[in-house]
Amino acid sequence: MASVLGFIEAPALGLDLPLDLRGTAFQERVWQALRAIPAGSTASYADIAQRIGAPKAVRAVAQACAANSLAVAIPCHRVVRSDGNLSGYRWGVERKKALLEREQK
Repeated sequence: MASVLGFIEAPALGLDLPLDLRGTAFQERVWQALRAIPAGSTASYADIAQRIGAPKAVRAVAQACAANSLAVAIPCHRVVRSDGNLSGYRWGVERKKALLEREQK
């Protein structure tokens, strides 16, 4: 628990915990791409689709983000719309905004 709380306070330090990811092969590819987004940075759903080699799967990327049950460890809060605006987040857009603001400090 201390590792997770420390990661929330200082996301640039990383989180070195084994994760029990349970999703489809596509979801796992998306989640792996999300973990590669550096703290303090964002990427669009289209960027993630491109990175995993499925440029037309933007909606499927958004669905994989919504299916993520490991908040912060799989940083779907770092994914934004192509215009840079925040969009839906399983735990609320206000929490997404707060996490991004904390990471940019």
